[in-house]
This record gives sequence, C-alpha cells and structure tokens, in this order.
Amino acid sequence: MGKIKLIIGSRGSELALWQANYVKKELERKNKNLSVEIKIVKTKGDKLQKAALFKIGDKGLFTKELENELLECSIDIAVHSLKDLQTEIPEGLKLAAVTKRHYVEDVLIARKKGMTIFDLKENATVATGSLRRKSQLLHLRPDLKIEELRGNVPTRIKRFFESTWDAIILARAGIERLNLQKHISSIIPTDQILPAVGQGALAIEIRNLNRFAEELIQPIHDENTFAAVTAERELLKNLQGGCQVPIGAFAHTENNGLFLESFVGSSDGRISFKTKMRGSKNNPKSLGNKVAQALINAGANEILNEIYSKR
Repeated sequence: MGKIKLIIGSRGSELALWQANYVKKELERKNKNLSVEIKIVKTKGDKLQKAALFKIGDKGLFTKELENELLECSIDIAVHSLKDLQTEIPEGLKLAAVTKRHYVEDVLIARKKGMTIFDLKENATVATGSLRRKSQLLHLRPDLKIEELRGNVPTRIKRFFESTWDAIILARAGIERLNLQKHISSIIPTDQILPAVGQGALAIEIRNLNRFAEELIQPIHDENTFAAVTAERELLKNLQGGCQVPIGAFAHTENNGLFLESFVGSSDGRISFKTKMRGSKNNPKSLGNKVAQALINAGANEILNEIYSKR
C-alpha cells in the first residue's frame, strides 16, 4: 500500500520553512504511513518588505494567499505563526490545530551580552517593526528613539549589525527556532513587555470539510496552548485589533485556572492600560471577552480609535 500524501502550504522565509518542516516531521513521526510535501506560497507581506506594517493594514497580510490555496484545494493545510493569523477566519476555513507553545517573550539584541532595556544609554536608538513593542518600550523608557525595522529574522539581525542602532527587539521563539540565540543580549520579561497575541504558537488552518487533514493533525494539537491563545484571540477580536496595533496579551494555564494579562497603549507610550484576570480553561472566550471589556471600560478604545483613524 502506498503512503498517504499531505501538502503543507507555507511562506518561504527561513522561519516559516522551519515551522512547516517542524509540522511535517511531527506528522510523519506520528503517522509512519504519511508522506508530507511543502509548497511555498508568497504572501503580500513578503512582497512589501519596506513599508511599515501598521501603514499597510494587516488583515491577512501574511495569510491570504495561503488561504486562497486552501480554498482552491491545492494544499491540504496551511502552517502559520499564530500571531499572523487574523481573528476572523474566511468562510470555508478553520483553525483546526495549535502546536505546543514555545517561549512567548521578546528578546533584546544589543551590542553587549547581558544588556537589558534599562542598560541602554540615554536616548538610545532601538529598531522594531511592531507598534506593540514601541508602545511598551516607550512606556518603560520615554527617552528612547524608535526606528522602523522589517524583514525576516536573519535579515533584521544582519541590518542591526550593519547599523548604528543600539538595539533591536525580536521574538524569542523565532530566534531560538533558527538557532540564532547567540545574538540574544537579554530576554525581556512579560511584566515589562507583553507578547503579541498567539506569539510562540503555530497555527494549522484547513478547509472546514477536510476530515482527512483534520484527523491527521490532531496528534500534534495542544489543548492547553489552544485554551490560552483562544482567550488572547477573543480579547483581540473584541478590541477589533490586528497584529499591528499596540495590544499585548499573554494567557497561560495553571492548576487553579486560566490567567490572561493584557496591555493596550498609545503609540508614544504615554498612556497605557493593563489588566489581568482569571477564568476557566474550559471557557477561554469568556475570559477574553471580560478582559477586553475591562480595558474598554478603562478607556482603551479611545487609544485604538485614534490609531485606526490614522490608517
């Protein structure tokens, strides 16, 4: 009997291919009768490497072309960084599995090992392509100068070493997955900078009615991660945010429930709202709703409306 074939759709960056190959290996390890192929798909976000993400608008920026391939049945599953996947998934598709989450923190890459945000000189220049990071950084260090940084992970690191910048900030998961941790100066705790919604987790998206693919991917699905990211994504959905707005969130399960901490801040870091609540991992959407409502009641909507009006 021949092997069962499954086609993964993936972006072509080194990190995206690491993610697709990780899913491929895990699926083939769990099912010896499975042969997995990877098809590279170029997305709008890959083509527009120079523009700031918040200026482009982020709905489906790194996912739309992959979703089109799913709908056209030319791939069976799409593997995304979960933080790139919009909260409103197109009709006919669904988020079918989420892998066990990697570390969620951001990291500082600076000129010296061990250097932290607070060790950077006065008026230091830090580069990042994320409004979420910019807002939280300026909240901690209002003197910092922020530069725009786009591109895949190795490109960003290369640009840093060729620049006069004092530091850049990237996600720990991407750095460690590509085995580039030698460049990390320090890991930024989540009580200083909260990660993006879904950061560190991989999303597997399929067609609604593809039972064949859904069954094959279930062995690599992680329920605790799914509960956590569901709460985070529900929060984001209620705040009508995308991945390029100054919203940070981190949910995690403990013995006594599911905890969700979130941040919303102005792009200059002067105004910020933070809240943390406990809920049930059996009802993560309810927790996401409650935290979003608490932020709205505190005034977070005014910040977000101002940012959206500038788009």
